[in-house]
Amino acid sequence: MRDQKQLEIYAPYDKTLIDTIPLMTKEEVEEKLKTAYSLFSDQNKWLPAYQRIAILEKVRKIMEGKVEELTKIAAREGGKPYKDSKVEVQRAINGVKIATEEIPQLNGEQIPMGITASSVNRLAFTVREPIGVVVSISAFNHPLNLLIHQTITAFAAGCPVIIKPAGATPMSCKALMGILKEAEVPEGWVQMVVCSNDLAEKLATDKRVNYLSFIGSEKVGWYLKSKLAPGTRCALEHGGTAPVIVEADADQEDMLPLLVKGGFYHAGQVCVSVQKVFAHSSIAKKLAEDMAEQAKKLKVGDPLKEDTEVGPLIRPGEVDRVEEWVKEAVDEGAKLLCGGKRISDTCYEPTVLYAPSSKAKVSTQEIFGPVVCVYPYEEREEAIQQANSLDYHFQAAVFTKNIDVALDTVRKLNATAVMVNDQTAFRVDWMPFGGRDASGEGLGGIPYSMHEMTREKLMVFRSKMLP
Repeated sequence: MRDQKQLEIYAPYDKTLIDTIPLMTKEEVEEKLKTAYSLFSDQNKWLPAYQRIAILEKVRKIMEGKVEELTKIAAREGGKPYKDSKVEVQRAINGVKIATEEIPQLNGEQIPMGITASSVNRLAFTVREPIGVVVSISAFNHPLNLLIHQTITAFAAGCPVIIKPAGATPMSCKALMGILKEAEVPEGWVQMVVCSNDLAEKLATDKRVNYLSFIGSEKVGWYLKSKLAPGTRCALEHGGTAPVIVEADADQEDMLPLLVKGGFYHAGQVCVSVQKVFAHSSIAKKLAEDMAEQAKKLKVGDPLKEDTEVGPLIRPGEVDRVEEWVKEAVDEGAKLLCGGKRISDTCYEPTVLYAPSSKAKVSTQEIFGPVVCVYPYEEREEAIQQANSLDYHFQAAVFTKNIDVALDTVRKLNATAVMVNDQTAFRVDWMPFGGRDASGEGLGGIPYSMHEMTREKLMVFRSKMLP
């Protein structure tokens, strides 16, 4: 029987025990919150911009010397292949740089006065202030880079932040906390909590919290929002179904590797993974077969090996779920072009399904596994309607050489971002990123998060010496 006072962290590939971390008590979590609230409540304790910049420059330099260490930690605990985990670490380092450079942009503006008789003799301008205590609840699939988006952004904006990493992947967070300490982040400004879900809920919904950053399931995210204290703002990032529209004139040679990478990167465990490809009927079957041929060549296995391309799912139960969903789709008429079987308790074959039923789970829900579905269509409007029919709207894509078709498709797809001739999982850390409708609320992306973690204050100065 497992000790309920300990969090056991297992490697998703071979299920070996990585580490054991004590779960915090109610009193310990309360102490973290009191510390953060005390720092924010006393403006004399606020960190000036130049100090935050200097600290973050140290953080980046320390991280640059630990790329290999951070890569192996992330790959082992999260299961993302080594080479992709290294890209994540490099993105995280660049994310610190972006946040540092964004600090001077957290400024206000002058508000015009004297343009009505009642506003003469006045000077008005706004300043941006930290919003307050930030609580961040993170996800497993990018165990280091998400922390940068949810903690470094808050610190850069001048907010004390409490981070709860995913229970499956706390080791990257623990490593980051060590780096922050080495960079001399003052005590209490960035704190890590490892606690039960009940305590995490109490923390997130406490009235002393001004901002909640949540990345995770739709069910939990909307539930937490419903429980937030009055005035607490939030950003919620849930999943999506990432539809792709492929017209008959698309450059298939260029498109194929993009779709394969977008579909099977991190075994499909990304909120914007390619999972639903709507292709014109004249090319749909061949495109699906070509994707299957490419998928068969992907090397699945140990994420710590440098040649692995697809790693494990985060837990064996997810393998069971994906296997059930694929079986259901095949039983209901989908053609299985490749995959469809578990390799082990933790790994599942990259799978391509052709023409699943519109009612199958692979068609109606986020798969979050290494499965791509291809659907033929006759009319583009029909494909767009199907793509928009679900409640989840995050990132989408269209492949075509016709600019008018591309622009029309971008306009009609219900998504926060539409990629033209690129896969749905494209992202750089300075662009806006987030879901709409059931997929979330608010925008991520480092500059956008930092601005959401601040608020404006207006000052109006009256003097007879002013015009």
